[in-house]
Amino acid sequence: MRNLNNILKEVEVIKIINDNDVEITEICFDSRKAKEGSAFVAVKGTVNDGHQYIKQVLEAGCRCVICEKAPDSYPEDAIIVEVKNSSLALGKMASAFYDYPSRKFKLVGVTGTNGKTTIATLLYKLVSSLGYKAGLFSTVANYIGSEEIQATHTTPDAIALNSLMAQMVEAGCDYCFMEVSSHSLDQNRVAGLQFDGALFTNITHDHLDYHKTFKAYIEAKKSFFDNLDKEAFCLVNADDKNGMVMMQNTKAEKNTYSIKGMGTFKAKIIESMFEGMQLEVDGHEIWTQFVGHFNAQNLLAVYGAAVLLGFDKMEVLVALSQLQSVDGRFETIRSKTGKTAIVDYAHTPDALKNVIETINLVRQGQQQLITVVGAGGDRDPMKRPEMAKEAVQGSSRVILTSDNPRSEDPAEIIEQMMKGISFKERIKVLSIVDRKEAIRTACIVAQPGDIILVAGKGHETYQEIKGVRNHFDDREIVNEIFNAE
Repeated sequence: MRNLNNILKEVEVIKIINDNDVEITEICFDSRKAKEGSAFVAVKGTVNDGHQYIKQVLEAGCRCVICEKAPDSYPEDAIIVEVKNSSLALGKMASAFYDYPSRKFKLVGVTGTNGKTTIATLLYKLVSSLGYKAGLFSTVANYIGSEEIQATHTTPDAIALNSLMAQMVEAGCDYCFMEVSSHSLDQNRVAGLQFDGALFTNITHDHLDYHKTFKAYIEAKKSFFDNLDKEAFCLVNADDKNGMVMMQNTKAEKNTYSIKGMGTFKAKIIESMFEGMQLEVDGHEIWTQFVGHFNAQNLLAVYGAAVLLGFDKMEVLVALSQLQSVDGRFETIRSKTGKTAIVDYAHTPDALKNVIETINLVRQGQQQLITVVGAGGDRDPMKRPEMAKEAVQGSSRVILTSDNPRSEDPAEIIEQMMKGISFKERIKVLSIVDRKEAIRTACIVAQPGDIILVAGKGHETYQEIKGVRNHFDDREIVNEIFNAE
């Protein structure tokens, strides 16, 4: 239970109807959960507007409503708080309701198109390996210390975020690392949180179904850095042309990382193979189990963030060399007959290009690369032909298949992908709608020594078709086929 007046302290309030010196039991933005003792925040969402449900929540017994426009009529004892921005108010109220948990440990956020999950997860693993308790918010899973909490969104809503952070504080966490998605920034889900550090990985073609323009997508990411305190640090990828854009208006300490040129933190790949790579990081050589240019960037970002958090450089380098890959990120499976399958979450054109380039730098002689890839339904359709184009340009053979078609017809998604492939190149492309059959075909076609890339779903253990999630794990399918050889 919290005093409403206290949790509104950092909110930009326009006016308050009736006395706000009352106690509330919870904050909610889902009208179905509002009841007596609740403070209902009417948020304008992408599909529904919470203002449409104010009458309903008042009828359910809720007597406290925070909104951008007060209703025409309401019970005499109702408290109506009119604010400038209700989604911003929700974030700040949630933070205050849970007693500002983000201020009680070191909080570091990671944003960008690709690499967020890997960097946030590796920071969590590194800090844990050095003997500290940490929390994690990621696409794959959330963690409070060693306790796993199922993740439903890359970045949870403001109430769930602060609730879990309060549990992290109670559990004694010293650090928390989180993926910060462009959706969450646009929707103010991280409003009210105090970040000690922010990382930028890259920006490539993604989420234009939501943001509509690439400019709006960049601006959503940039807002994360614009809102940092001067006591915080930012660390951006200098190898991405938008890296310096992120830092233009930040008050935070500015740092960069690069494997191509100059940066606060620098690295280069000395040797690379499927088993791992030899890296030089800030003048010191380490062997790591990770592979590829993009992973070298990810590891350098982890190193830089850890150093900026105050950890000893040599301790960090030793810990880096012991880290293992994140689920579904360049995960390697080998058959008894000498075939290699790589399961990776790559679901954007740039991520797919990076994974394929990495494989092509390592594969030798007559080894073929057979790529199995699809594109998600109800998501940005503009990237579908680009995904197919990247797959065909870098692979010996390509099988286009379903990803998570959701409400769309998977065959139509594949047809849209085919538009990115020239007629000349279509000779090396197969279309198999059933994802399991597509993977099976790739494994059968592959010869000993060949490489099969199964891209798009990575760690996911389901396939969503017509609103129904069915169990489906690319890694299980590959193992099943390889074991039957």
